[in-house]
Amino acid sequence: MAVAPETRDGPPTRPSGPPGPATVPGPGPSDASTPTAGTLRRGTLGVADIAFFVISAAAPLTVMAGVAPLAIGAGGVGAPVGYLLAGATLALFAVGFTTMARHVRSGGGFYAFITRGLGRPAGFGAATVALLAYNGMQIGVYGLLATGTQDALEALWGIHVPWPPIAVAGVFVIWFLGYRSIDFGAKVLGVLLLAETGILVLLAGGVLLRGGAHGLTLDSLAPGNVLVPGTGAVLAFAFAAFTGFESTAIYRREARDPARTIPRATYIAVAFLGLFYAFTVWIVIQAVGSDEIVGAAVQDPAGLFFTATTHYVGTWAADLMHVFIVTSILASQLAFHNAINRYGLALSREGVLPAALGRVHRRHGSPYTAGVVQSALALVVVLGFAVAGADPYQQLLLWMNTPGMLGLLALQAVTAAVPLYFRRFTHREGALRTRIVPIAATVLMAGALCLVITKIDLMTGAPLATNAALVLTVPAAFVLGLLLARRLRRTRPAVYAGFAAEPPGEAEPADGERAAPAPAAAERAAHTGPHTGPPTASAATPPTR
Repeated sequence: MAVAPETRDGPPTRPSGPPGPATVPGPGPSDASTPTAGTLRRGTLGVADIAFFVISAAAPLTVMAGVAPLAIGAGGVGAPVGYLLAGATLALFAVGFTTMARHVRSGGGFYAFITRGLGRPAGFGAATVALLAYNGMQIGVYGLLATGTQDALEALWGIHVPWPPIAVAGVFVIWFLGYRSIDFGAKVLGVLLLAETGILVLLAGGVLLRGGAHGLTLDSLAPGNVLVPGTGAVLAFAFAAFTGFESTAIYRREARDPARTIPRATYIAVAFLGLFYAFTVWIVIQAVGSDEIVGAAVQDPAGLFFTATTHYVGTWAADLMHVFIVTSILASQLAFHNAINRYGLALSREGVLPAALGRVHRRHGSPYTAGVVQSALALVVVLGFAVAGADPYQQLLLWMNTPGMLGLLALQAVTAAVPLYFRRFTHREGALRTRIVPIAATVLMAGALCLVITKIDLMTGAPLATNAALVLTVPAAFVLGLLLARRLRRTRPAVYAGFAAEPPGEAEPADGERAAPAPAAAERAAHTGPHTGPPTASAATPPTR
C-alpha cells in the first residue's frame, strides 16, 4: 500500500515461499519489471467513494420503481418492515464481515475470507461462485438497461428502438467508464446516485407536504399488517434489493486507511439502503392510500411510482424519473463491472487466471485487460440472447440475474467462516464480533437464502424446470471451483499454495497478537486444533494428502 497500515489493523498472514505474481495477490515488489507493472491507485478511495460504489450497485431507484410495487402487491402495507428486517439481518452479517476485513488483506474479498475460515478448496469454490454471481448480475442488467431505455424513449419522445443496439451501446459505455481511473468512476457514480435518490426525495417531499392521499399513518408498522401470508415474498424481494453492498472489501487496495474505510462504508451502505428502502416504500403507500395501494400495485406495478410522482411533484419530475432510471441502471452496471475486474485482477496475480488479466493501466490505474475481457463476455452473451430472439427482461435479465443474486446470498451465508477463522490464532476481537453475531447472521442468512429459493417463481415467472436450472447453477459453480482446486493442487502446487495469500510488505501484528495462520495451516488446524504459534515456512506448502 502507499502508506503502511497501522498495527491495530489486525494480524496479517505472513506469506512464505517464492514471491511473485503467481503466488501472491496484488502487485509485489518486482512489479516494475513485469508485464503487470501498473498498479491500482492506492489510497484513492474514501468512505464516501466506496459507499457510492456499493450503493450504486444496488440501484435504489430501479429497485424502488421496478420491484417495490411487486413487494407491496404481495405483502400489502406492511412491506416497509420487510426492508427493515432485511437491513437488520445484513447489518449482523456486516459485523463479522468487517471484523475479518481488518485482518485479511488479500484483494480477493469473499473468497479470501472463506479460504481463511474453511480452507483453500472452499475458497476456490467461493471464487467461482463470485465470478458467476457478479457477472450474472452485471450482464443480465443489460436487458434491464435496454427495456428501461426503450420505456424512456417511448414515454418522452414516442420513439421505439430495438433492444439489442441499446444493450450493445451500454456494453461500450460501461467498458469506457471502467477503463478510466477508479476516482473518475467514483465521481460519476456519486453524481448518478445523487440524481436517482434525489428524485425519490422530491416525491417524498411532495407526499409529506400534502399529507398523502388520506393523511399520514403508521399502518405499515402494525403487527397485523406485517405478519401476513405475503411476508415471505416481501422478505425475498427485500434481500435481493441489497445485492452488491458486500463488495466494499474488494476495494481495499484502493482505499485510504482500509481498516477504518471498509467497515464504515459497509455500515453506511447497509444503513442507508435499509432505511431508504423502507422510507420510500412507506411514502408510496401514503401517496396512494393504505386501502388502495395493493390494488394499484397489482394493477399497474410499472407505473406506480411514475403516477405518484406526476400527482405530487409534476409531469416534469416523472419525465426525469424515466431518465434517472436509465442512469441508475448504468451506475449499477459500472459498480458490478469494477467489482468483477478486481476479482479477475486478484485471481490473475495469484496465477489462477491468465496473467494477462493482471495488467493494470499505467496512467489510469485500472485493471483494463480484465475490463476488456468482461465487456467482451457481456457482448457475446447479449448478442447470443439477441440472435436467439430472447426477451431482454424475462430472459436476459431474469435468467442471468437470478443465479447472480442467489450466488451472492450464498456467499453471505457462509459467515460461519468468521468464527472458524478467529479461533485459530490469538487476537483482541471480542466473542460478540467473532462468534455470537456471525453465527446468528449465518443462520439468518441461510434462512433468507432458502426463503428466496422458495419464492423464486415470483421473481422469474418461469416454469419449474427453468427455475430449477437457475438455482442449481450456483452449486454447480461451487463444484467447479472444488475441481479446479484439486487440479491445481496436483499440477501447480505453487499456485495452489499462494491462493488467497496475504500480500508482502504489510504491517506486523499488534503487540500481544500472533499472525493468523496461512490457509494451509488453517486447513490442518481444522483437524489438529487451534494454532497458537506464528506460521512456519511450511505453512504455505500444499498438503501432501
